[in-house]
Amino acid sequence: GGYLEHIFKHAAKELFGIEVTEVIYKPLKNKDFQEVTLEKDGQVLLQFALAYGFRNIQNLVQKLKRGKSTYHYVEVMACPSGCLNGGGQIKPEGAGNKDVLQRVEKLYESVRMEIPEKNSRVAEIYEQWLSGKAESVLHTQYDAAKIGRA
Repeated sequence: GGYLEHIFKHAAKELFGIEVTEVIYKPLKNKDFQEVTLEKDGQVLLQFALAYGFRNIQNLVQKLKRGKSTYHYVEVMACPSGCLNGGGQIKPEGAGNKDVLQRVEKLYESVRMEIPEKNSRVAEIYEQWLSGKAESVLHTQYDAAKIGRA
């Protein structure tokens, strides 16, 4: 997995004051192309997507080129099923790739999620190693992209 879930929860809280406890993924064409939406009173406030695997990435790029994307954030990973099925994963001998991937997905889902802002170890690292320079070293700023061709 990536950062979509954390960024979604953080954006909902910071931008709209909404505490999201559970992120619900809506599969589109397949489980490797999904949307997450935050709505209030029938109005879409945030719309995120994840696109794993080259075919889904190509579809997303075409949507972007046609100006048909409404996403505020998109998480993209080249490997089908994301990094859980990436080239850096050890492939055990004798086991089918599908079986191994399902076991890895179950293990990943069983890990307790923590919010970095509330984690005492993260706070300690910020204090000891990044005191006064975290903003310049770890944070970035984005500017709105111009839609259309130059």
